[in-house]
Amino acid sequence: MDINWIIDSPFELLPEGDPDADALSIDGEPSLTYRQLRALRDKWVAEFVAAGVVAGDRVGLLLLNSHDYVAAYFAIARIGAIAVRLNFRLTAPELQYIIGDSGCKVVLFHTSRAPQLEPIINDVPVELWISVKDDDSATPWAQGSAATGAVAGIDLDGLPQPAGTDPLMLMYTSGTTGRPKGVVWTHDNALWLALIQASKWGYTRSTVSLTTGPLYHAGAFEDLLLPALFMHGKAVAMSSGGLSTKRIVDAIHNAGATHVLLYPFLLYDLLRDPNVRDEQLATVGRFLTGGDPVLPWAIKAIEQRFPGVELQQAYGLTEGGTMSTLLEHADRFTHPESVGRPMPLTQVRTMRDDLTPALPGEVAEVWVRAPNVTAEYWNNPSATKETFVGGWCRTGDLGQITDDGFLVLVGRKKDMIRSGGENVYPVEVEAVLSTHEAVSGIAVVGVPDPEFLEVGCAVIVLADDWRHRNEPEVQSKLQAHARESLAGYKCPQHYVFIAELPINGAGKVQKHLLRQKYAALGRRE
Repeated sequence: MDINWIIDSPFELLPEGDPDADALSIDGEPSLTYRQLRALRDKWVAEFVAAGVVAGDRVGLLLLNSHDYVAAYFAIARIGAIAVRLNFRLTAPELQYIIGDSGCKVVLFHTSRAPQLEPIINDVPVELWISVKDDDSATPWAQGSAATGAVAGIDLDGLPQPAGTDPLMLMYTSGTTGRPKGVVWTHDNALWLALIQASKWGYTRSTVSLTTGPLYHAGAFEDLLLPALFMHGKAVAMSSGGLSTKRIVDAIHNAGATHVLLYPFLLYDLLRDPNVRDEQLATVGRFLTGGDPVLPWAIKAIEQRFPGVELQQAYGLTEGGTMSTLLEHADRFTHPESVGRPMPLTQVRTMRDDLTPALPGEVAEVWVRAPNVTAEYWNNPSATKETFVGGWCRTGDLGQITDDGFLVLVGRKKDMIRSGGENVYPVEVEAVLSTHEAVSGIAVVGVPDPEFLEVGCAVIVLADDWRHRNEPEVQSKLQAHARESLAGYKCPQHYVFIAELPINGAGKVQKHLLRQKYAALGRRE
């Protein structure tokens, strides 16, 4: 079975849903029904088939949150091709690597994204660029053909049916080597994750799930939205850009959202906003959050302001199927330091470096296994061998399991920084900044931030002929250098200049000392 069962099954003789029920909405505004969503999907199938896309081809999606994003994704899957989910916040060099590594045959993009693609059009193996107009100020792009959106007599029944084990999509996640790795998701991975969530939270055709994240994230599309569609309920996504508490609350109210995904920093904004009225969230039964633990004050504030709303805190990573454990509402005060217990059909254990199981309370690497856990990286056998072992995914996170079965994370083995819901890997940032002539030595660490939870802090040893220059001027040059190659959320917010980095006996930078020393940089009076 492939993922298109989700939007095709309401049309079966024994229907699982109503074809004319609302399926998809942006910002809680008028929706596409399942009939309209399927029709839009079929138009994209025709578009891609006309472009020569066949099973196994990779098709890049560089789209903002939109109806077209969801419909085109299902269309790529229906052909048996593989969607490459491109982060629209990336710079041209970052996109060049991902498009080239995945070997995209076609890239579908919103016209507002054209400036990111223009510098690389001659350096990637793309045969056809297809544009979708989303910005009236955008000028036509000569290298891209405009999408026609017309059904060209394509016989969908004549297309081969993808198998559940076939690749569905690639999602690139940066690694400690500084190069992004393409996580391969199959149709089965996606369907199992949808089923796991639907069964855990009792999703029905009355469910209305709203996500505040970008659809290129599994944590925004596969979490909450896909299980709502799986049960033939309604999926709501926020449009990209200019996200605010007012927009989110209006969308919740307009759509009658029952389940809402809010990253911790958005949850904090909601709780701090005095203009939010309780009745605007009257339909909400559950907030889902993840990526970072929710601060104690926020847990108490939810209890006081929205006593009828459950708070669910999830932990997971892209390779691990996005959702491995859940701290349930009932455990929010008794186990506040925990990320909860395993989701249905999910196993979690901690393993020592010698690959023997750790004892309860012992700190070791967290491993997860479930039918939604992926099995490989794209074209990267060495990383695959390192991460995936006997059906288990090595998360790279350090944790301990309590005697009563709760997982407590104690650190990030890979030094990852979580900033505003995004993963930032210090090695990648260090690699960019180290190419500037001013930099003799560098270490990037995460420091607390009241808005984004964590931001990057670049600790730099200056080259000899730069040491006597004005530090604000040097910082400005380094910031500009970083912005040329890195998405904005990856660029450090703080720069510190020191004489030498703390090095241990093995020649490695002692980043924990830097984190401790500069932790106060993000505090605001």
